[in-house]
Amino acid sequence: MVENAPPTLSGVTIGVLAVQGNFREHAAMLRRLGAEVVEVRKPEQLAGLDGLVIPGGESTTFIRLMRLYGLDEAVRRFEQPVFGTCAGMIVLDRDHLGLVDLVVDRNAYGRQVASFEADLDLAGGDEPLRGVFIRAPRVRELGPDVEVLAKHDGEPVLVRDGRFLVASFHPELTDDTRVHERFLELVEEETGVRA
Repeated sequence: MVENAPPTLSGVTIGVLAVQGNFREHAAMLRRLGAEVVEVRKPEQLAGLDGLVIPGGESTTFIRLMRLYGLDEAVRRFEQPVFGTCAGMIVLDRDHLGLVDLVVDRNAYGRQVASFEADLDLAGGDEPLRGVFIRAPRVRELGPDVEVLAKHDGEPVLVRDGRFLVASFHPELTDDTRVHERFLELVEEETGVRA
């Protein structure tokens, strides 16, 4: 436990898809907030989880590995809250697993060398949220029921669609826990787990 850490949610087990990408950083952030973390590499490891994180990485590789291990269909069947960042946002969109009502363009902010950081206005937040954008996807189309939680230059970069939270940036690469806290609040809301 980290001293002066934000409020935690105990008794929650979150899976982090660990086939590729920034899964270790997400796991560390979730543990810091008091969640138990399971690195998920096989479909059967989704059983009993309260939520799932699909991290950033290389989306084409991610999708190929998910198909290879049967994780694509397992994630489609998973009924708990899911948080996708960067490549995870792509994996969950209408054109891939079809679980979130949005369409994104891959690498829309540019190649690796065009990566950047920016302050984002977080809905309900008093202070700006630092967003780290690395070969980030850009939202091209949003469904009518998708809630925008943060924007960059007027474009949505953090959205919620029911039990899904997706970000085009990497909140796990900063010390700011607010986006992961929102995901854990969503888990609490959806599963009835109490802190």
